[in-house]
Amino acid sequence: MTQPAPVRRDPARPFRPRLLDAFCCQGGAGMGYHLAGFEVTGVDKDAQSRYPLSFHQGDAIAFIREFGAAFDFIHASPPCQYDSDCQRIRGRAHPDLIGPTREALEATGRPWVMENVRGAAAKLRNPVMLCGAMFGLETYRHRYFETGGGFTFTPPPHPPHTAPQAKMGRPVPPGHYGQYIGNFSGVPLARQVMGVPWMNRDGIRECIPPVYARHIGRTALAHLRTELEVAA
Repeated sequence: MTQPAPVRRDPARPFRPRLLDAFCCQGGAGMGYHLAGFEVTGVDKDAQSRYPLSFHQGDAIAFIREFGAAFDFIHASPPCQYDSDCQRIRGRAHPDLIGPTREALEATGRPWVMENVRGAAAKLRNPVMLCGAMFGLETYRHRYFETGGGFTFTPPPHPPHTAPQAKMGRPVPPGHYGQYIGNFSGVPLARQVMGVPWMNRDGIRECIPPVYARHIGRTALAHLRTELEVAA
């Protein structure tokens, strides 16, 4: 295991730890952590001109292995296509990166979160589920989060799903919740509902809403402050 350096503290600056947003895409998670109070760096194998924060293009797993221990907290969202409902219908042509990502995260010695879709939940260890209804969003969008490095978090209460969902790829009728996956209809509405006004369709269908990561990030900040107090 990489021996991480102690969490940094500069008394002259606000407490703003460094967070690595791995497999960042267009930055749904990164923006949530930024709003929670982190200094965020995203990494993705593809160029991400819409990513709203500091960005590095490169292989995310290799970056975690080489530089992950230099960050205070790591969020990873390995590609979900292998475990998505659509991909099970069409055939799995995408790599399964959950295991290799976990190995890289564990080697850093840092606290971390790894996120994926419902189809991958069985491969995640004791995952926590977040849903848009927990945060008052007009989309359900269940996502699952494995935690590690001594970090855990608690989800908000999960209210009943009383609103019907629009069919995939169809416009969202009044009173329905949108799914916003695949080649969905209604990018302006999706931007508004999910809180991602800078994204295009490609980013929206891959992302988690920033409010999910903001919730996790607030708990992560408390966790890191505790580490500082213990080290002091």
